[in-house]
Amino acid sequence: MTLLDCAGARISGCWSLRSDCSGSGEDSLDRLLPPAGAPRRKSTTSLSKTEPPLLRTGTRTIYTAGRPPWYNEHGAQSKEAFVIGLCGGSASGKTTVANKIIEALDVPWVVLLSMDSFYKVLSSEEQTLAASNDYNFDHPGAFDFQLLVATLRKLKQGKSVKIPVYDFTTHGRQKDWKNVYGASVIIFEGIMSFADKELLQLLDMKIFVDTDSDIRLVRRLRRDITERGRDIEGVIKQYNKFVKPAFEQYIEPTMRLADIVVPRGGGNMVAIDLIVQHVHSQLDERELSVRALLASAQQTQPLPQTLRVLESTPQVKGLHTIIRNKGTSRDEFIFYSKRLMRLLIEHALTFLPSQSCVVQTPQGHEYEGRSYKGKGITGVSVLRAGETMEPALRAVCKDVRIGKILIQTNLDSGEPELHYLRLPKDISEDHVILMDSTVSTGAAAMMAVRVLLDHEVQEEKIALVSLLMAELGVHSVAYAFPKVKIITTAVDKSLDDLLHVIPGIGDFGDRYFGTDTSDS
Repeated sequence: MTLLDCAGARISGCWSLRSDCSGSGEDSLDRLLPPAGAPRRKSTTSLSKTEPPLLRTGTRTIYTAGRPPWYNEHGAQSKEAFVIGLCGGSASGKTTVANKIIEALDVPWVVLLSMDSFYKVLSSEEQTLAASNDYNFDHPGAFDFQLLVATLRKLKQGKSVKIPVYDFTTHGRQKDWKNVYGASVIIFEGIMSFADKELLQLLDMKIFVDTDSDIRLVRRLRRDITERGRDIEGVIKQYNKFVKPAFEQYIEPTMRLADIVVPRGGGNMVAIDLIVQHVHSQLDERELSVRALLASAQQTQPLPQTLRVLESTPQVKGLHTIIRNKGTSRDEFIFYSKRLMRLLIEHALTFLPSQSCVVQTPQGHEYEGRSYKGKGITGVSVLRAGETMEPALRAVCKDVRIGKILIQTNLDSGEPELHYLRLPKDISEDHVILMDSTVSTGAAAMMAVRVLLDHEVQEEKIALVSLLMAELGVHSVAYAFPKVKIITTAVDKSLDDLLHVIPGIGDFGDRYFGTDTSDS
């Protein structure tokens, strides 16, 4: 899993899944962990570019990865994220309350979103005012509510969003925005969380953090001096001129809109326990059992037209005979699997769009041929077994970009959960080859396709490529996503009680990597 260390006094962004890379994503998940004993880092931006997704509390570490299905067996979104709005004066302890809620919730899929990320970009005149502490950052007009509402709405719908990174030192947005991708619970905090009607409609639960004004002033002094490089005179000037009047005029009156008022902030565990109980009840009502629905479905229709099976030549049949044989050694299993993967990838490329083109041969004659019709090709592997197909794709597609998705089965619920995501930038413009070694019920494959759709990849540009699939998995994916191409070397008829493909190939990952799940 990946982790996020919310260092500093002001946490402004916490997300469970990242998709902001442009490389191949070869980094080990363990390398994202911060080194032991690393010093706390002061933060001057609304989101830290280097923070991996994890939240640390005083007593333990809470992983913000592991997202259960947010769609039904039809592949359509069937539940929205539960959004908690936290409002209160500046330095009232909103983030502390958010952390306490996350710790008490004890669920592994949470997004913490700060309103601080949505300050408007200042003009040169406003920059001058801000430098002399004469700009009012505590006025509703200081925030980009249009962008904020659009972002929170998409995030609630489970879509991938880009969050601006606001730098409090330069009073501007950084060039690189952060990609944030959904969760079951979103905690949104800010001084003006209740100040916009459209924003209020997105909040499922509204909490106001009520803290004594003297305590808030002391906290603000400490934060602005130590973290944002301000001097004490400037902080007090800004507080008396803008912060205190804005609280009385815009923030305190919105307390009446709150479902719960939390006096004393993060120290009020009675209020926090009540909040957590309500959120748990809401999550229980929204729980889905996608794998169970797929496994119990009666698939009586013929195999879909979007399915493309590699011709079962004597060579292909021979390769299947070797890798299906339980007596095959690991070295031979790897060697012949790679041969079959190469054939499969070459077969999959024939279904990419192409166009006529004319080239000049060395002899000076024209040759009418074909060329790829598209902007780019991206391969996305479903870890860990799907990663074994990457070399075959790289061997036939020069400079292909690679993304990775980690989906694991929850041992308690039996449902697939999304734990890790690393996709190239602008993947929405590419044709995507989604790679997994085997597909049984199709639950993991459906989750991977749903992730790509949430990142605005067009359904007809996705090709699911797998060495072996069960009929149930084929039907499940095709029924949910009828425009996705399904490409494999063989389709087996059935599943056993443990949802393993029959006759099958065994656990491909264990056989390929030489591991044994019975030992773990």
